[in-house]
Amino acid sequence: MQKSRWLKKSLVVLVSVLTFGMVSPSDISWLAEAHSNKHSKKDIFEEAESTGYSLIESADDPISTRIFDRSEFIESMMARAEEHAFTKFGEKIGPKIEDEFKFAVLPKIEEAITEVTVKFPEEELVQLAISKGPSSGRSEKIFHIFNENTGKDIIRFHVRQENPPQEGYWFNFHYHTYHDGFAAHYDLGKIYWDKNTPPKWSERTYLS
Repeated sequence: MQKSRWLKKSLVVLVSVLTFGMVSPSDISWLAEAHSNKHSKKDIFEEAESTGYSLIESADDPISTRIFDRSEFIESMMARAEEHAFTKFGEKIGPKIEDEFKFAVLPKIEEAITEVTVKFPEEELVQLAISKGPSSGRSEKIFHIFNENTGKDIIRFHVRQENPPQEGYWFNFHYHTYHDGFAAHYDLGKIYWDKNTPPKWSERTYLS
């Protein structure tokens, strides 16, 4: 600090001598201060560079918005639909009808979901969800698709055990929609079981 003051005083004397007193000490002080500030700013930038920080304020990253994808919606619904179906079938029925169900019935379920939901705007599609689990015993429910905001069903997918005379037992897959108050019966396909009565549906009825 003392050295800096000594240099400043020496500079004042030297400039006064060279300019024959045309430059006042106050002018010299202003020049010295400006010179000092220049070096201070330079030091700040050099320090910033050495520490890896930038003195330029960066703009905030834009907030990305996820674009709704109908195909992803259908894919998600189908994954849950298959899970519900095999939960309902259980270990006694599932292995015997698995291949035929995946080949003949599951694609029909996808067609039905696509057909019913195609007229829904995206803001309503995101409100649709699948019910928590199928019914057990001899009940028909596999799963329902409903509106989470209103609690109202949109589509109901069911399977009924049938026993036509002299034909043995069949599983009749079908669905109902809200369009007609779930009155009409839309076929998805039938799978033959056996001449003997099939087991009851699985008791594991709850899915998260």
